[in-house]
Amino acid sequence: MIHELLLALSGYPGAAFTWSKRSGLQVSQELPFLHPSETSVLNRLCRLGTDYIRFAEFVEQYTGHVQQQDHHPSQQNQSGLHGIYLRAFCTGLDSVLQPYRQALLDLEQEVKERFGTKCCPAADSILFCVLQFQLLFPSVMVMVEQIKTQKIHGCQILETVHKHSCGGLPPVRSALEKILAVCHGVMYKQLSAWMLHGLLLDQHEEFFIKQGPSSGNVPSQPEEDDDDLGIGGLTGKQLRELQDLRLIEEENMLAPSLKQFSLRVEMLPSYIPVRVAEKILFVGESVQMFENQNVNLTRKGSILKNQEDTFAAELHRLKQQPLFSLVDFESVVDWIRSTVAESAHKVLLDDDNLLPLLHLTIEYHGKEHKDTSQTREGPSRELSPREAPPSGWAALGLSYKVQWPLHILFTPAVLEKYNVVFKYLLSVRRVQAELQHCWALQMQRKHLKSNRTDAIKWRLRDHMAFLVDNLQYYLQVDVLESQFSQLLQQINATRDFESIRLAHDHFLSNLLAQSFILLKPVFHCLNEILDLCHSFCSLVSQNLGPLDERGAAQLSILVKGFSRQSSLLFKILSSVRNHQINSDLAQLLLRLDYNKYYTQAGGTLGRYKYLHCCLGHCPEVLEVQSDLNDRK
Repeated sequence: MIHELLLALSGYPGAAFTWSKRSGLQVSQELPFLHPSETSVLNRLCRLGTDYIRFAEFVEQYTGHVQQQDHHPSQQNQSGLHGIYLRAFCTGLDSVLQPYRQALLDLEQEVKERFGTKCCPAADSILFCVLQFQLLFPSVMVMVEQIKTQKIHGCQILETVHKHSCGGLPPVRSALEKILAVCHGVMYKQLSAWMLHGLLLDQHEEFFIKQGPSSGNVPSQPEEDDDDLGIGGLTGKQLRELQDLRLIEEENMLAPSLKQFSLRVEMLPSYIPVRVAEKILFVGESVQMFENQNVNLTRKGSILKNQEDTFAAELHRLKQQPLFSLVDFESVVDWIRSTVAESAHKVLLDDDNLLPLLHLTIEYHGKEHKDTSQTREGPSRELSPREAPPSGWAALGLSYKVQWPLHILFTPAVLEKYNVVFKYLLSVRRVQAELQHCWALQMQRKHLKSNRTDAIKWRLRDHMAFLVDNLQYYLQVDVLESQFSQLLQQINATRDFESIRLAHDHFLSNLLAQSFILLKPVFHCLNEILDLCHSFCSLVSQNLGPLDERGAAQLSILVKGFSRQSSLLFKILSSVRNHQINSDLAQLLLRLDYNKYYTQAGGTLGRYKYLHCCLGHCPEVLEVQSDLNDRK
């Protein structure tokens, strides 16, 4: 009977102890000589045997480390679980079961030694010998069932084992820490391949780093219509929009990033902070990009400064630790990251790669380029049947073929942002040049006799030039040169590549924000003003002499539109200044209203009391206004 019990506890039931898939291991009902109390003790032992058999079945199903028995046929991979972390978990589980098997062997040896004597161990003494496993097995079984039912995969197994190991039972905590240490061995092997060689060994998508862009983007919400912008003041909705410079997210306006690697956040264990994971991602990306380039690095050495063996030894030391230490782990990661960052800094700055390009980009933005401007290269976007392809000035853009290693900083998304800023600055500079050309035409004809319409026309040009010149000066001095100076200071003050990348990203974000490209109400208003200025310059260039009735009607419409948009711009800037929301808008208002002329004019430029008297009742004016209303 004792031998039957030991065999059943070892996973080999027989006639005395029967096995069923549903109820597990139980004492046979065909043993009338057993007392109910003995049956109760034996059934308690059978629960241990049931857990052990199911553990052995789980291990066999996914690793084959335990020989399969006839009473529980394998259903290989029926649940869809797979991966090296699962195999490591099974290996750790099998090692945790080894003390149980050894305890049964010791009991069997004791039975053999006492065979034929009256001191043969009874069921209650066997129960005492395996008492420690009555606490361990149920806790481990809960974890195994959770992995099976929830199909926990990859590094998520680390998180599951870690949570269950935080209990207060010492046997359970000790056993689960052993399993976790085995699973960490897989993670350290993947880390070594990634951080030291730039290799992502992740066949089953189990690691917390993946190839491809991040999938954690929140779907963008459709933009609301803002055609109701008027001159009667700002609504609460418009003011809330002004408080958030990221109202129009960059992802909605710019091309998506083609980043090659990113974090798989759902696989990241909670005891490894995201900041540490980002450092690991940066190291592997840098090693992968630098080591795989067809560049002769023998003069500089490897990006890890030939310390691969040292770093590998440190990672192996962490792997041998029985408990995971975040302090030691982050210390080693920081050591490797700082080495890589210094090497990347040297390649980018000491070899004259980055700073000349930044100077060229800013100087390119700050000058007027006509002949050297190129059409933007890249895939053409889909055009609707009603949408004409870009031509002329609309087709101009900034294009740059990035050479290694500048592609680390100047990704396609970054280049697209630069292109957006460039096209906006180019439109401002274009209108400024056109207004200056109109002034040249005015000087050529100043000796000729002028009428009241000419006075209105040239006064409107002065107001337009005043606004555009101050806008261009604000963009060039207060935005471009100021932000570029701060960027150079941050670059020269650090030897860390990651700090340079963050400083550059911050610089580019500030350009987009302070240029009002991301601030929809202001950007819309400024674009309307630029369009009106362009229309005015076209009118002047096409009518060198006195304006006829149709030209006067067009001038009247331009005056009204410019006064309306300038008034709206003044209201937006004043509202923001009064609420102390945005210093950038306040700086632009200071440029425009430095002598309070804008304020004294009621926040309106280009409107005259006598305009309606000389133009308002002209039949041609009414006809043109009617045509424009029909188009709207």
